[in-house]
Amino acid sequence: MTQTKDPGQTIDFGFRTVARTEKQGLVRNVFDSVAGRYDLMNDLMSAGTHRLWKDSLIHTLRPHAHETFLDVAGGTGDIAFRIANAAPGAQITVSDINEAMLAEGRRRADKRGLDLDWVTANAETLPFPDASFNAYTIAFGIRNVTDRMAALREARRVLKPGGRFLCLEFSQLAIKPLDRLYERYSFAVIPRIGQMIAGDRESYQYLVESIRQFPGPDQFAGMMRDAGFAHARYRRMTGGVVALHSGRKL
Repeated sequence: MTQTKDPGQTIDFGFRTVARTEKQGLVRNVFDSVAGRYDLMNDLMSAGTHRLWKDSLIHTLRPHAHETFLDVAGGTGDIAFRIANAAPGAQITVSDINEAMLAEGRRRADKRGLDLDWVTANAETLPFPDASFNAYTIAFGIRNVTDRMAALREARRVLKPGGRFLCLEFSQLAIKPLDRLYERYSFAVIPRIGQMIAGDRESYQYLVESIRQFPGPDQFAGMMRDAGFAHARYRRMTGGVVALHSGRKL
């Protein structure tokens, strides 16, 4: 008789099912491969729209110079640099599990003359004391985490009382005909661009598959509530291509 794997021991990696213990390494390989071209690829894949989405996150965050910020899965610094520009003098920590992404972020920060803290860490087990930060941000990173509930609980743990959680992530289009067009574009064009620009079709195939595997915005808002966040809500952008999720630690 064939023995069926315990579903608790497996997880999605794009459209593949892999052992939970393997996913972290597989994701690390993806971002090792694309780190040097990651921001250029974001521009090409979204026609620059990712910049507007990230600007909207900062506008919602409304950072102040006296606050402390943690940007998780923020290796190349896109969100952290925006916080620094909006709130000069703020204490900003960038955390990422991937050293290659952090190296790219440090290089970009040096060019800008920015002094940020860079920490190699897993979102599921952050190396920071309880109640350390006024705000926690994560942009297009939560779907790559193996245990998302653990990451959400860690986010709440490291926030100060009243601290804010902001998560920008790909979502599901609300208009079905557009959803079909978007799916065709995602699967036919993005991996091809990845091959041409980054020399890596497989990593971008995984990235578009991971978008389809991520929970819908209502389900993810429910996960935030289960992790203890109050006022969990979301706002769709660009017809639902992305959603900006927010919550607060009371």
